[in-house]
Amino acid sequence: MAVVSWKEILLLTGLVVGCYWNSLSCGFVFDDVSAILDNKDLRPSTPLRNLFLNDFWGTPMAEERSHKSYRPLTVFTFRMNYLFSELSSASYHLLNVVLHAIVCVLFLRVCRLFLDKTSSLVAALLFAVHPIHTEAVTGVVGRAELLSSIFLLAAFLAYTKSTGADHSIVWAPIALTVVLVAAATLCKEQGITVVGICCVHEVFVAQGFTLPILLDTLRQVLQGKDGFPYTVLQTLLKLIVLVISTLLLVIIRVQVIQSQLPVFTRFDNPAAVSPTPTRQLTFNYLLPVNAWLLLNPSELCCDWTMGTIPLVESLFDLRNLATLLFYVFLGLLAYHSLRYRHSSAKTVIMALSLIVLPFVPASNLFFPVGFVVAERVLYVPSMGFCVLVAHGFKIVSHKEHLKKISWLIIGVLLTTHAVKTFNRNWDWESEYTLFTSALKVNKNNAKLWNNVGHALENQNNYAMALRYFLQATRVQPDDIGAHMNVGRTYKNLNKSKEAEDAYLVAKSLMPQFPTVVKHSSEKGHS
Repeated sequence: MAVVSWKEILLLTGLVVGCYWNSLSCGFVFDDVSAILDNKDLRPSTPLRNLFLNDFWGTPMAEERSHKSYRPLTVFTFRMNYLFSELSSASYHLLNVVLHAIVCVLFLRVCRLFLDKTSSLVAALLFAVHPIHTEAVTGVVGRAELLSSIFLLAAFLAYTKSTGADHSIVWAPIALTVVLVAAATLCKEQGITVVGICCVHEVFVAQGFTLPILLDTLRQVLQGKDGFPYTVLQTLLKLIVLVISTLLLVIIRVQVIQSQLPVFTRFDNPAAVSPTPTRQLTFNYLLPVNAWLLLNPSELCCDWTMGTIPLVESLFDLRNLATLLFYVFLGLLAYHSLRYRHSSAKTVIMALSLIVLPFVPASNLFFPVGFVVAERVLYVPSMGFCVLVAHGFKIVSHKEHLKKISWLIIGVLLTTHAVKTFNRNWDWESEYTLFTSALKVNKNNAKLWNNVGHALENQNNYAMALRYFLQATRVQPDDIGAHMNVGRTYKNLNKSKEAEDAYLVAKSLMPQFPTVVKHSSEKGHS
């Protein structure tokens, strides 16, 4: 494994600091309020064991209203921040920047396993400046992504050392991998997916199998023509240990959440409560939407819930073409990487495993989650994207007539991304700046209109707040909260009649429970 030089560490750290130093002036916004300001688990007066009994937001895991986000190690770092600086937001943002720099260095170490020195550095530089990461780095709650990524990458690096010089199994790195996987999972649930990445690396990179060879070996064994080769048995043994360890972690995780999935509303994720085929078409369409955010992070938004992305309700919706193209492109890459044994194929399969496996838990394809799209969950998948870009750069730059233009394109890409990231950080300065920036991208989300209204309301600017609350009711007429906001604001403006009308609309939207009529026991009476 090629080592990372001090010059490269300083370069990556300097780039991260250059892109994110302005985040230190940002406050606590959006989910930070619930996770930091309102979370009693950060206070020294709260017993430390509560971190392991409550969810990420400080709600007991046993309660139905819990989001079941079990991330005690992340909350512990928040508690350390509070111990040193209480609610000074700068220290929380500073630690996030430091953690992002550590991730970048670890990512460079990982890239060195299947990219050359130059292209691996390009991948790490692109990862350091990619604008999609602003939500994970500048948003304090994004620390869950950062911490989980550190342990995820460390677990993968540990696993790559599990084969000795004589091709024997070295158990110490495997044991360390299991411990690091558990730590990654205690920072954020997606951390457990590194086990899948390790399995892909073991089979297709370390052992050099291709899919045809793997299938042929399996066919011969099933037909009794040959036994398992010794190397295959070793590989199976390592993978069995990893899988069993993973299953134990999953069982513990299920026990922690009381075997209950969190309850989300149709406003959080409209497609989750939609009928077939709308649900399936919409969730599959979200895959190219996420891919486009990685390719073109020009329009970023802190909240993609409610009406942000209209439902795909028909097979004839043109957006299904984007879904089809996405699957065709992904399939071609997978076909290329699984069929051949050369280094390029190994690079592509590792890139795909970094993109696909960590994204699966947040994809909505297997179980619904509490959001439609969330930029922070692309933090780890973007690593695979950066590997693909760097690999493409390597191929193109080796062609003499394209060498200069490829370097020029990478230079422009890194510069524009760094500038976009720096400017995007200012959006997170306050709730008002964050939600107004989101409205520039998405005007169909009533929650954004409501949140800007709340920010103005906190400034006692009731007249302007009313305009945003009224727009929220127009965007989402059945949003009870929006009508309540209108009523409260009219009341603050001493307009009692208008306030009453708004409250009556809100009341009419509330669920109507049938009245229970007690029937008489006497015959002939109802």
